[in-house]
Amino acid sequence: MSRAPIRKVVFPVGGLGTRFLPATKSMPKEMLPVVDKPLIHYAFEEARAAGIEQFIFVTGRNKHGIEDHFDHVYELQSHLSTKNKRRELELTSDWLPSPGNVSFTRQQEPLGLGHAVWCARHLIGDEPFAVILADDMVQSKTPCLKQMVNAYHEVGGNIVAVMDIPRSETKSYGIVDIDKSARTRDKRLVKAKGLVEKPAPDEAPSTLSIIGRYILQPEIFDILGRQERGAIGEIQLTDAISTMIGKQNVYGYRFEGTRYDCGGLVGFVAANVAWALGRKDIHDKMLDELKRIPALDTRMSGMYKKPGQRYSAGME
Repeated sequence: MSRAPIRKVVFPVGGLGTRFLPATKSMPKEMLPVVDKPLIHYAFEEARAAGIEQFIFVTGRNKHGIEDHFDHVYELQSHLSTKNKRRELELTSDWLPSPGNVSFTRQQEPLGLGHAVWCARHLIGDEPFAVILADDMVQSKTPCLKQMVNAYHEVGGNIVAVMDIPRSETKSYGIVDIDKSARTRDKRLVKAKGLVEKPAPDEAPSTLSIIGRYILQPEIFDILGRQERGAIGEIQLTDAISTMIGKQNVYGYRFEGTRYDCGGLVGFVAANVAWALGRKDIHDKMLDELKRIPALDTRMSGMYKKPGQRYSAGME
């Protein structure tokens, strides 16, 4: 069955990044580098690999660095060209999206993820779209959003990326209430009969948590437009998706790959290590450096494998 294509993506990038102070005092947290690219660049690459054509950034104050990153820097490019530094020149501009395919809009108040997505409503229009949270990085052979787009073409509806977490952590996530009577051809898909935002561990309907990847139908904007507050007094995207259940299908997709929560210090540092070890050009040198760290038990070195092999941490 033919589905409307997913052509647009929303990047909510208005957060303050207070967990990374003082680094984020004067730079957007989405511009923090993982090896040699900022977080938002990886999110952009993942979206483009999934066939996305139009990129919408919902920003806030002091986010000019993101806008500059997705623009030409003529002084730098001229300097590199004069010095005949072709590789560096390619790294500054060859990946840039076509003119007119990048849009920026402001979330003037920090009212939650649902509110940030709602701020993009006029740029999305009446078509399905994706949402990527740059804080969540997924290391996988097939980019996470690409996996979800493939599943979307099979089942349609709304799809959220999900992974199993310890029950003690449910209070930090949106949790899927699984419809166990439903059957899907793709075993990575589960049908949701409800979604609960940040439930207490003893109240959580499952341990299947939502991470920062979504494919949504445009009807979500009607619900978000009600501006109803949920957990912690914010307009929650999870609550709006839950309201759609019964009117439209909502699925959880157990993606292939390892997720790193780069919204926190530990996940961010771990992502840097994982992506560095995944680079053939620096894998061996990186591993040597890790072995030299006094606090790191060298017996752990077996978990760091060659590029292309699976890592022992996270969901596989």
